[in-house]
Amino acid sequence: MISSLRGAVLQINPDSLVVEAGGVGYKVFVPASVFDGLDGVGRSVFLHTHHIFREDGQALYGFSTEEQRALFELLLTVQGVGPKLALAVLSSLSIDVLRSVVAQEQPEVISRVKGVGRKTAEKIVFSLKDKLGPAFGLEMITRVSDVDTEVIAALTTLGYSVVEAQAAVQSIPKGEGKAVEERVRLALQYFAAP
Repeated sequence: MISSLRGAVLQINPDSLVVEAGGVGYKVFVPASVFDGLDGVGRSVFLHTHHIFREDGQALYGFSTEEQRALFELLLTVQGVGPKLALAVLSSLSIDVLRSVVAQEQPEVISRVKGVGRKTAEKIVFSLKDKLGPAFGLEMITRVSDVDTEVIAALTTLGYSVVEAQAAVQSIPKGEGKAVEERVRLALQYFAAP
């Protein structure tokens, strides 16, 4: 079992990296957040990995943190969630957002991830509610308000990803904008900022 990988990035693909370690190039599927921390081809990278063996082959999945890998492994325990879907969830939702929506039982946020339907989102919330304990920082989570849930929905309808929409909502100064329309306007300013 390969549990971590350190090496030079040989190739960057839309959903994976090729990392050379010990003269061998490993194809590693990664969530979108891993790409943010890359310095480019030829640079060194360290990934916490999860190695999956199946009848039709093997696959290696890489993560920036142990926490992200642990959450990926938890998502795999949900019936109907395979590695590609788990990776899509981690690519679309930050760990904090995922923790929050699971704790507050808001499957509608997870269902906005491409490839995740309403029933699968409900399964994720139901299955992970009791598994995301203090190790995942559940005690520090604040509820995503109904208004902010609507703002995120409006922004994703406009074409922004769930992660981008969440970041825009978090950028709104405390106490500003009570109505959905006003909060959407304030959130859009986040994208207009240089």
